[in-house]
Amino acid sequence: MSREVMKIDVWSDIACPWCYVGKRRFAEGARRYAEAGGDRVIEVEYHAFELAPDTPVDFEGSEVDFLVHHKGMSEAKVRRLLEQMTATAAEEGLAYDFDALKHTKTLRAHELLHLAKERGLQDQMKERLLRAYFTEGRHIGHIASLADLAAEVGLDRDEVVAALEDERYRPAVIADFDLAGAYGIQGVPFYVIDGRYGVSGAQPPEVFAEVLQKAAEEAAEDPA
Repeated sequence: MSREVMKIDVWSDIACPWCYVGKRRFAEGARRYAEAGGDRVIEVEYHAFELAPDTPVDFEGSEVDFLVHHKGMSEAKVRRLLEQMTATAAEEGLAYDFDALKHTKTLRAHELLHLAKERGLQDQMKERLLRAYFTEGRHIGHIASLADLAAEVGLDRDEVVAALEDERYRPAVIADFDLAGAYGIQGVPFYVIDGRYGVSGAQPPEVFAEVLQKAAEEAAEDPA
């Protein structure tokens, strides 16, 4: 007998440091849910969100420069926030390197994630993009760079190049943006749990485990 699926829709941006932390925390929350006897299969789908849609593909400057000049924050405050974010990420086993980070527009990366979804590799592609951006200082705005990363997770490099060049997944990305607006999502990560609950932010694992259990119980009570 097959187990029923619980769908998790996640709005996030590759350029969002909390989204990478949230990915780890949600995974741990799902593990705890299963460990406690939860029998639903957790199925995650990522949706596009751009935190800074006006960012150029080739931003000239560091992450500090971007936040100072584009967000109106002082350099001292920015550096403190990045230090705190680095420490938070480290608690989840993530080694952020904001000095190496190459700030860029993430639209093409979101298009790539839609292609990866169709090929059953979206989670692997999401993980690879986040690691490339936050820990390796890779440029994720150029088609060639994205194609290289895609090939690492098993996607066809030539197909990726063709898809990004003709922008065939751009409408799907725009649809994600529109749905986020319809839901009133203004920040990411944002999780829609089984179409029942919205969870904003990189919450602790116990919060995710609790809401997964609650959603599963409500689904079981629904009439067939």
